[in-house]
Amino acid sequence: MAEHDEHPAYPVGLRLNGRRVVVIGGGQVAQRRLPALVAAGADITLVSPSATASVEAMADTGEIRWERRRYQEGDLADTWYALVASSDPAANDAASAEAERTRTWCVRSDDAEAATAWTPATGRSEGITVAVLTTTSEGRDPRHSAAVRDAIVEGLRDGTLAAPHHRTRAPGVALVGGGPGDPDLITVRGRRLLAEADVVIADRLGPRDLLDELPPHVEVIDAAKIPYGRYMAQEAINQALIDHAKAGKSVVRLKGGDPFVFGRGMEEAQALAAEGIACTVVPGISSSISVPGAAGIPVTHRGVAHEFTVVSGHVAPDDPRSLVDWAALAQLRGTLVLLMAVDKIGAIARALIAHGKSPQTPVALVQEGTTAAQRRVDATLATVGERVLAEEVRPPAVIVIGEVVAVGEEAPRPSTH
Repeated sequence: MAEHDEHPAYPVGLRLNGRRVVVIGGGQVAQRRLPALVAAGADITLVSPSATASVEAMADTGEIRWERRRYQEGDLADTWYALVASSDPAANDAASAEAERTRTWCVRSDDAEAATAWTPATGRSEGITVAVLTTTSEGRDPRHSAAVRDAIVEGLRDGTLAAPHHRTRAPGVALVGGGPGDPDLITVRGRRLLAEADVVIADRLGPRDLLDELPPHVEVIDAAKIPYGRYMAQEAINQALIDHAKAGKSVVRLKGGDPFVFGRGMEEAQALAAEGIACTVVPGISSSISVPGAAGIPVTHRGVAHEFTVVSGHVAPDDPRSLVDWAALAQLRGTLVLLMAVDKIGAIARALIAHGKSPQTPVALVQEGTTAAQRRVDATLATVGERVLAEEVRPPAVIVIGEVVAVGEEAPRPSTH
């Protein structure tokens, strides 16, 4: 259509909730486009004799209706929007012609110039949809549009592209799991909340590099150095969260790993709830899985381990405060992952051996996992106590016990940087 060469496309957002949308073709293009149409609430009919497994699954779950046949004249009746993406050029031409006659906006995957609508490169962040579209047909480059889209969305998500919010942000607290240490492993939502915070109360094990990116007005409080006063340390942290939230501040409690995996996050959430303070929990990547993975150790592996158990080793097996059934753990055939156990690993190893675990069971200690200082020390249950001392292993370190350690030795170790 010649007019495309002379006039730019007019950008618009379609509200398709409950409105009929027809997709011609069930291949890779449909697989990519259908989820967004489903999310928009469209009433979708797929016309195609075949479909990819993912598209078929959408039909099986009732997200779309699938008519297993080729396109026929009249398929676009009462349709608001059509996506023509079959592998049959003649069918695509016919469907496009019907769309033109019925004044149905039509996207064509095989011939953009024959279409009456173009699909922009889109991304979403905090309720904002970013759509990037080349305004003329000349020099259209979908890859460039996608790259621009990605840059904008990433900037919005991580806070490097700041845009003022013309709304009042309600005070409250977000318990954010920062992941195992590498700043790139915090979740998108966690990074965005950090960028919007007035106060950040940070753990020693959180992604410290992110603190340097915060705006100058943000107050950063080191949770490891909150004065004890008349409180225990955790009570002091709870009180700091409460006080700053009641002062009308947006507070982020930045924790290492996941807030609820030996992170005392629930204690903080309960303290906030008791004061009627809104609390958002943002899960994080737990070091119990990510750190072994970064060192090339899978916590499960086909034919080797069908289970893994995460255990806190901050108290010794013979300590009356211990809640761990070490005798039962020694009988498991899967993987044991120990957190906070560096200084107790000798006693733990002896307990596991005493309860029947083989002294030759492989053990790996991964110190400062996912950071530039990461290192791995290998041992067995019989030797791990001595190896920790000889190699001067220091916290934080994740300890993996089981045959998966040997599996990891057989493959190249992945890089996390």
